[in-house]
Amino acid sequence: MIEPRNQMFERVLAASERLRDQANKTPVMTSRTLNQKVGAEIFLKCENYQRVGAFKFRGAYNAMSQLSAKQRKRGVITHSSGNHAQAVALVGRLLGIQTTVVMPNDAPVIKRNATEVYGATIIEYDPEETTREKISEDLKNTHGYTLIPPYDHEDIVAGQGTAALELFEEVKRLDAVLVPCGGGGLLSGCAIAGKGINSNCQVIGIEPELADDATKSFHSRTLHTVNNPPTIADGTRTPSLGKITFPLVLDFVDDMKTVSEAAIIEAVKFLFYRMKLVVEPSGALGVAALLSGAIKPTGRIGVIISGGNIDAVTMKMILES
Repeated sequence: MIEPRNQMFERVLAASERLRDQANKTPVMTSRTLNQKVGAEIFLKCENYQRVGAFKFRGAYNAMSQLSAKQRKRGVITHSSGNHAQAVALVGRLLGIQTTVVMPNDAPVIKRNATEVYGATIIEYDPEETTREKISEDLKNTHGYTLIPPYDHEDIVAGQGTAALELFEEVKRLDAVLVPCGGGGLLSGCAIAGKGINSNCQVIGIEPELADDATKSFHSRTLHTVNNPPTIADGTRTPSLGKITFPLVLDFVDDMKTVSEAAIIEAVKFLFYRMKLVVEPSGALGVAALLSGAIKPTGRIGVIISGGNIDAVTMKMILES
């Protein structure tokens, strides 16, 4: 059951207080060239400058900092291809909590290495043979771990929403906010924050065409699944929205759009060459929607740049394409 809107916005505000001295207050950047290209004022909330290089630190800290002493002692488990894994591992180190991460064998090397450096134990699996959710559930039941899922958790959602909260605090007024969508934690959190500040602000989720489960789910109002989508945007390879995030997306989000792989690549290149920003493909989805014309913006538009953890091989391929 979804809580009343004002209570959900209060959760985001409370998360902001918990994160005040822990998360980076990431910069908001602008580009005259981008504004001219798309015919609107664009404000990029650069979560690639967040701790662990992605917005995921916000949700992980908000959730794990509220665990009881007993839960902390037993440790936590999660499943992630990278950014959430790094966030849980770092928060575990900060709070003295043992962390275990179930990670696919094709996860980006840069994300896996960072997760190990932060002190997590990695359990590798083959996505073609089993699911990360099953492995996590089995290990949770065996060892008594607390599961901190990547997106389908109220405290994760509230923590992620603080990115949009900060964006509004800095730029004051926005006509729309574009948010990348994988499992929907960032999107639903930012939508709750955006609507809590300005109910007239349009919140639009952006997905790759090859991983369009949330877009199909939004427009049909029936949950769709896309397993192991072959998109370059690895952070959006979640099979579907969650039990918590799906109804939140339906309730708070105004629209969903998709972008092609070519558009994602062009957005990463634009951000790198014109704005000197290193952004992973998942983080560039909002800019891809603007540059490709998937979104026809007017007025003042916020864009959540969700992360910058891209490995050298992928970046080389993109820049040479």
